Amino acid sequence: MSIQAVFAERVKKLVQEDPSVTGLAVAGSWITDEIDEYSDLDLILITKYKIAGNKEKMLETARRFGDLVSGFTGEHVGEPRVLICLYDNPLLHVDIKFLTPDEFKGRIENPVMLFERDGQLSKIIHATTATWPQPDYQWIEDRFWTWIHYAALKIGRGELMEAFDFLSFLRTTVLSPLLQVKNNRHARGLRKVETELNASDLENLKITIAQYNRESILKALDNTISIYRNLRRKLYDDKVLLQIRAEQLSMDYLKQVARK
Repeated sequence: MSIQAVFAERVKKLVQEDPSVTGLAVAGSWITDEIDEYSDLDLILITKYKIAGNKEKMLETARRFGDLVSGFTGEHVGEPRVLICLYDNPLLHVDIKFLTPDEFKGRIENPVMLFERDGQLSKIIHATTATWPQPDYQWIEDRFWTWIHYAALKIGRGELMEAFDFLSFLRTTVLSPLLQVKNNRHARGLRKVETELNASDLENLKITIAQYNRESILKALDNTISIYRNLRRKLYDDKVLLQIRAEQLSMDYLKQVARK
């Protein structure tokens, strides 16, 4: 039995004795049976009363489950209801999402139920639909060319480290999600792109990785723009308003910077 399965089983036994717990589920790679030695464990703890928002209660609950080394809430990934935990004996990364039954209705995937009280969560799963968030094409288009102008400013000023880092932001926020949609995958940043993208799309991502010098960063930015334009043609419909003026002005400025 994997260390993730052993941990999950221990938590299951503990929460079954707690009448305030409605259920325990597990998400992530557990759902697709892709757990390996490098996997974290994504637990969903559903309780009658709200725990999320009270960090001390979240930590107190997490300490019951094992040798908690560190725990912090997930505002940086847009999910403050998650406590990101590091346990020891054995060393294991565990994310615990604290939900109420009503909050469980709004989920991005259907988790595997480890325990539920009176079938409450199964009823919610059957009555509601899990919806994975898709990229908002208009949101991306409205921002992309301003982001290109920003990158050009940094290159022009010689802030190469900032520009270098900004290329990673564009890969994570724009290119990878769009490539994942193109490949009929869930959009989730750079997660598992090595296995979930086709070979040519993965190669496209690679040519947006620069070396730490001005010429390489300019080339990687140019590749980023070309890939975005190609994805835009393939994925966007006529409901997406293209920011033609912003595109032209930003590209003109980038060319000026490149000539200096």
